[in-house]
Amino acid sequence: MPGENLSRDEAQERAALLSVDGYEVFLDLRSAIGESVQEPRTFRSVTTIRFRSAEPGAASFADLIAPSVTALSLNGKDLDPSEVFDGTRITLEDLAAENELVVDAQCAYSRTGEGMHRFVDPEDGEVYLYTQYEPADSRRVFANFEQPDLKAPFRFSVQAPDGWTAWSNGSGELVDGVWKFAETKPISTYITAVVAGPYHYVTDSYSRTFDDGTTLDIPLGAMCRKGLAKHFDADDVFLVTKQGLDFFHDHFDYPYPFGKYDQAFVPEYNLGAMENPGCVTFREEFIFRGKVTQASYERRANVILHEMAHMWFGDLVTMRWWDDLWLKESFADFMGSFSMVEATRFTNGWITFANNRKAWAYRADQLPSTHPVTADIRDLEDAKLNFDGITYAKGASVLKQLVAYVGRDAFLEGARRYFKRHAYGNTRLGDLLSVLEETSGRDMASWSQAWLQTAGVNSLTPQVILNAEGRITELSVVQEAAESHPELRPHRVAVGLYRRSPEGELTRYARAEVDVDGPRTVVSELAGEEAPDLVLVNDDDLTYCKIRFDETSLDTLRAHLGDITDPLARALCWSALWSLTRDGLMPARDFIGLVLRFAGRESDIGVLQMLHSWADSALTFYAAPEWREEGGRALAEGALRELRIAEPGSQNQLTWARFFAAVASSEADLQLLRTLLEGTAKIDGLDVDQELRWAFLGPLAAHGVADEQMLAAELVRDDTASGKRHQVRCLAARPSEAVKAQAWASVVESDSLSNALVGATISGFAQSSQRELTAPYAERYFAAIERVWAERSIQIGMDVVKGLFPHLQDSRSTVDAADAWLASHESAAPALRRLVLEARDDLARSLRAQACDAAAVS
Repeated sequence: MPGENLSRDEAQERAALLSVDGYEVFLDLRSAIGESVQEPRTFRSVTTIRFRSAEPGAASFADLIAPSVTALSLNGKDLDPSEVFDGTRITLEDLAAENELVVDAQCAYSRTGEGMHRFVDPEDGEVYLYTQYEPADSRRVFANFEQPDLKAPFRFSVQAPDGWTAWSNGSGELVDGVWKFAETKPISTYITAVVAGPYHYVTDSYSRTFDDGTTLDIPLGAMCRKGLAKHFDADDVFLVTKQGLDFFHDHFDYPYPFGKYDQAFVPEYNLGAMENPGCVTFREEFIFRGKVTQASYERRANVILHEMAHMWFGDLVTMRWWDDLWLKESFADFMGSFSMVEATRFTNGWITFANNRKAWAYRADQLPSTHPVTADIRDLEDAKLNFDGITYAKGASVLKQLVAYVGRDAFLEGARRYFKRHAYGNTRLGDLLSVLEETSGRDMASWSQAWLQTAGVNSLTPQVILNAEGRITELSVVQEAAESHPELRPHRVAVGLYRRSPEGELTRYARAEVDVDGPRTVVSELAGEEAPDLVLVNDDDLTYCKIRFDETSLDTLRAHLGDITDPLARALCWSALWSLTRDGLMPARDFIGLVLRFAGRESDIGVLQMLHSWADSALTFYAAPEWREEGGRALAEGALRELRIAEPGSQNQLTWARFFAAVASSEADLQLLRTLLEGTAKIDGLDVDQELRWAFLGPLAAHGVADEQMLAAELVRDDTASGKRHQVRCLAARPSEAVKAQAWASVVESDSLSNALVGATISGFAQSSQRELTAPYAERYFAAIERVWAERSIQIGMDVVKGLFPHLQDSRSTVDAADAWLASHESAAPALRRLVLEARDDLARSLRAQACDAAAVS
């Protein structure tokens, strides 16, 4: 509905007028179970809001998205819902200095992961509920003032079906059949939460005694669906939780402020997790149903710590409006890796950050929609799209550079002052910069202008001049910027010199830290050093930049990349080579060749998984079309070779098995996958568990080997929510015109599927081996997306617009079709136009890279 949007101007006007003293919210969720005659299925929501107006007699509005309102009263006077409620807003006229609004509404359960999501477990028929609000979906559950700077205490009560347990931000108890929860501290609407259902719940506790003798006791809880209980390793979740609480108490000098700490792993979740204070929600895929690598456990630990950092950065101190979303997300992303490396067993977390998280940022920052870390967020639709690689990973990278710039101690002391000064309040950029100036003595205004208020990524390239004796006369770093974003930035970087030892190892023998500023910076400390085989700018990954190489270094990497002994340096080189490939400066076949030659020697499992993903993308999007078949065959042969020689039962073996399945296409490869499924073939140590079975079935379905009957039989074997998602994906992947038509219709023409099954269908629909089969849908895509955007929730709209863009129709005509749509839809929703513009840019990048690859043999 058009009225669901909220502009920044409206929010600022309302914040200037109103202040909120408290909410009382009652939810009757008994309608969640049993047969429903309602359409849509609804629940009762009764909200009492106490608030003040700075201008008695003024008018404002409250937010509510609901099918109907039963009763409304303002300051004891009944209001006619048909006159003041339009489906998204409640008009409030003639406000008093002190006000009480009571709203009795019928709110709708969600199947899109927005608001009060209702999930029916196909395994046992049990119903599970949870809420997800960011940025503005709490108004789908209760009436409120939906903006982050109108904080208030909340008191929730929930009437749930018999036998259920309910959780919220505060501690709860069952009183006369109703779950009543303790009042919260002042928090924003978007981080309130309710979880209810027959969840499997495990408890623990955390205790901390501070230097002044006071003790903090935090009850810990973790929950999941009953069907996942046998897989739930709650002990490891609690271990990381306790390590994180210790770390943040050590460094923040501000006790955890929200009482208990529950963590709910919930089904069909749209995000990785959400930082609701005292009741954090996570996607249940972090509970592993089969064997996974340590990279999966590291990723979960990082997310746990990311959300925990939000308890301070975001929940205790919150941005005023979504322009400063980075004040919580960038900090949480940085602190998640920082705390993980220093407090848990995952001590190589900065390698993952350099190779994985920053790749997300580099991609986002080169799109035409790139924006400064502190963005211009005009409304809620803008906000929804800004949960992106810039706000998270670039912001975190910038903070890592900030720590190098001001020093670790000054950075952490600034954080401590920030929490104490603004506890339970809202802040802007300047509030943070002022404390950092106090603690560091640095000019934060110029740093902020360079790093937070400009967009784009700079590239740093070494230039080396040698004398006749083979020593460095001068080493300089050249900084360049894109034409669209020409700003050059100050970088605190380390420059490392590497050479091969007699044993063949490529190791660092010299390092210098320098402030790179302007187009060219001389690194005087390295003058006189012996000639390097490799110069690595941004060694140790201190700054945010695209690393480039001189010709000698590039030749060294082509021949000896696997010989680099330091895993972080090796990861940085891989990331830089991938950047060259994406930029059309290295042929895709050359990058694939490097993966085939050196990936088997990679010691960091997370880097190995990233290399597999990049190699697959290079083949699918960046390789010349006429070379794809040969390249795919080479990748499959290489993957199978590494799979066979990997240590039996190792995580490397599992990783190569999954990659082999992803690139398998020949009759022999597919036959091997099928016999591994059937158990008639075995690879020593490889346990083909249920999750790996589905990984094998995906390519078998896409190549027409696994038919509907075979997939139905697998669902009988794995009749669970996860199994159903896998089956739906595989069904949509089959190479049939009728299958594609059915998949398209189920997503584009119908809203009967839940968010999880929409995602599974989209994932199966477009297969790289089926370009001709899906070609007719390019035209249908551009004809449908504006209607889909108008009719569906923003989350589903985003999934459809991004997921069904015809990326695989990689020709100039598809780019032209996107350009024509953009030219003829200038008045379309800005968020929709942004998604199409980004996808169009990715496609144009693919064509440039394909031209580079084709030129490699011309």
